Amino acid sequence: MLTMKAKKWHWRARTGALFAADSVPKKHNFRVVFASSVLNLAELVALRPDVAPLKKVVYFHENQLVYPIRQQKDRDFQYGYNQILTCLVADVIVFNSHYNLTSFLDSLKGFFKLQPDYRPKELRQRIAPKCRVLYFPLPMTDIGNPSKDYTGVLHIVWPHRWEHDKGPKAFLTVLEDLASTGCSFRVSMVGENFTNVPEMLDDYRDRLGPDRIAHWGFLPRQEYRQLLAEAHVVVSTADHEFFGVAMLEASLHGCYPLCPERLVYPEIYPKECLYKTNKELMLRLSKFANDMNLLKESASRLPTDYTRFSEEILIPKYIELL
Repeated sequence: MLTMKAKKWHWRARTGALFAADSVPKKHNFRVVFASSVLNLAELVALRPDVAPLKKVVYFHENQLVYPIRQQKDRDFQYGYNQILTCLVADVIVFNSHYNLTSFLDSLKGFFKLQPDYRPKELRQRIAPKCRVLYFPLPMTDIGNPSKDYTGVLHIVWPHRWEHDKGPKAFLTVLEDLASTGCSFRVSMVGENFTNVPEMLDDYRDRLGPDRIAHWGFLPRQEYRQLLAEAHVVVSTADHEFFGVAMLEASLHGCYPLCPERLVYPEIYPKECLYKTNKELMLRLSKFANDMNLLKESASRLPTDYTRFSEEILIPKYIELL
């Protein structure tokens, strides 16, 4: 297995193929290449013609054609273009959700409107037949009993990267509005942060006050799982989500999921868990905070069969694919 640290993913997308070409043994008996969509597979095949005859499988955990950006000038055409070239030389293209697959295929034509002339034709017809969906496999055996204590104060967890595409400001604004109603609640902001934490997040923490903060920052795995076992509600305010491992893990630990009615979430969660606006999210949290029995009853009625995402079901499908 050849891996590169993901911290500087922009450079991985630009130059990863050259590193892979130099690192893959010149003499080998490989049968399959299983690559991330971050790798420009077309460049690797060009640099290493011995790789071309192998079965080439590409896995898309996201796609750059619809990745949210703050301003259009921030979109780098090259990242999406690399992924399209990768699809054209791949034999099998695997997406981690139907939303990821359809958003990619539906965006192919519009993506090339940036190109003034000589636009490629029939890309969808060339790529779509090679595509399929395989969800990310989650372990189900070590979850334990997700029973909750509903006698205390509502505990809300937000388990995402502290970056703009996950909507931390939107979430904290909702919490400020919730606090202004006089509701009692506690919050855990436990996502990982790869860069400097924006001062804005610390300002929100100070305004919420220490009594409302259950945890703020990264947690080791075992402590994180314990927190999920104790929390009541898990929230997403994301502008970018193609699957959402953190939300599913929290749901498996018995947290009631509240997600935007967009992106991948309608594919995974029932309508009871989806909200249309941040105001609606605040009102849902307010009702739960003021009536924990309502939350308990709502959680008991929620469908909790997540076996279609289990390792037991999915790993054999991955093995068959490879």
